[in-house]
Amino acid sequence: MTIQEGLPFPQDAAQAGMQESRALAAMHSRRNTFRTWDPPREAMSKMPREWRVQSGLTQHVPDDLAPFVEWFDNQPEARERFRWALRDSLDELLDGQRTGRWAYQHLTKTEKTYLGTAVEVNLTKEFAIDNGADLDWSIAGLDIDCKFSKDLGGWEIPMEMYLCADHGERGGRANHAAVVTWMNDDTSQWAAGIVRITDERLRWKKERDTNGDRVRAYNRDNKRKLSDGAKSEVYWLWGGLQTDLPTNLLLRLDADARERILTASLPRRPSSGQQRLNQLFREVRDRIIGRQTVLTVGQQDDSPKRARDARKHLRPEGIVVLGHQGSHPHVARALGLPVPIKGEWISTRLVPVSSDDPRPKFSLDGQFWARACGNDLSHPEPDPAPDLPDDRKIDGPDRSGFGSTS
Repeated sequence: MTIQEGLPFPQDAAQAGMQESRALAAMHSRRNTFRTWDPPREAMSKMPREWRVQSGLTQHVPDDLAPFVEWFDNQPEARERFRWALRDSLDELLDGQRTGRWAYQHLTKTEKTYLGTAVEVNLTKEFAIDNGADLDWSIAGLDIDCKFSKDLGGWEIPMEMYLCADHGERGGRANHAAVVTWMNDDTSQWAAGIVRITDERLRWKKERDTNGDRVRAYNRDNKRKLSDGAKSEVYWLWGGLQTDLPTNLLLRLDADARERILTASLPRRPSSGQQRLNQLFREVRDRIIGRQTVLTVGQQDDSPKRARDARKHLRPEGIVVLGHQGSHPHVARALGLPVPIKGEWISTRLVPVSSDDPRPKFSLDGQFWARACGNDLSHPEPDPAPDLPDDRKIDGPDRSGFGSTS
């Protein structure tokens, strides 16, 4: 008996190639067509007065929440990893490389609904959180759930998370805890807290046309939000309100600069990914530019290569684009700039200076270079920037391999 593995290929090799090729679909695809988006007209998020949270809070850890708080405290760089998981979750939905979107408000209604799932999935992977017995997570051996809302205090709690005699089989087997998360990309604010869910901590309302008795305030999915009074029951991780959600560069750019970047083109030629990235590094200097911004501006599969190619395009203008390899981190450090890591770039305009110039500088082939400032920036004919070597060594007068002065 002969066992046949797999499926047979079509006899005609050309036919097989056509079936597997994306060429025909790509000719008419709308998904990868460059497009621009209008600036948002409404805010991403709401922070109701009843749910305003301060920074730098000092709170007593409730005994029943202590295992969860201790678990987060013991995770290496937990706060940094948490805020980047939030950033990455939103960026995944924006999918700027394929859609050109750069703001939460550009998402469809369905995509906005999915953001909470994306946050939970990314936090699960980031912290290697185990599955719970009754809920999605198990932390310190105890069931806990993760809830996200773009509006502070807007978390929706299902019946299975708390005890209620009226819920029957749909009710939970315990009053479970929840990690509640929130972010506002417009303001770079975010917060994460832990709260024990109980029937009384959820919203109630007065029944109409009755004696005014309270009834549970369910939505159409039989979920309820935390009551305003439950705010005091939330233990806020890392001291409450955080103000350093990793920056959405395109969202926070000056509108005119963003327009110049996204519509950059050559004379009599339409906008190209290379021209847009060249303009990005012209407009945004002396600050880190991340991979997500490069992908969104380029909207091409090879956008990172276009970022590297921008070096030769901008060198005649005195601009260098530094990455994470070779001499680039050392140049950034010598110039007093943030040092890029993999997937990051930073551009700056250089001018030749004398050895006694007080500015941070480096030397290459006996010439010192510093960041342009003041009158340097208005010079009509900038000096071409040096071609930085691929390896880490940059010749200096002291023959140390890397000459720098600050």
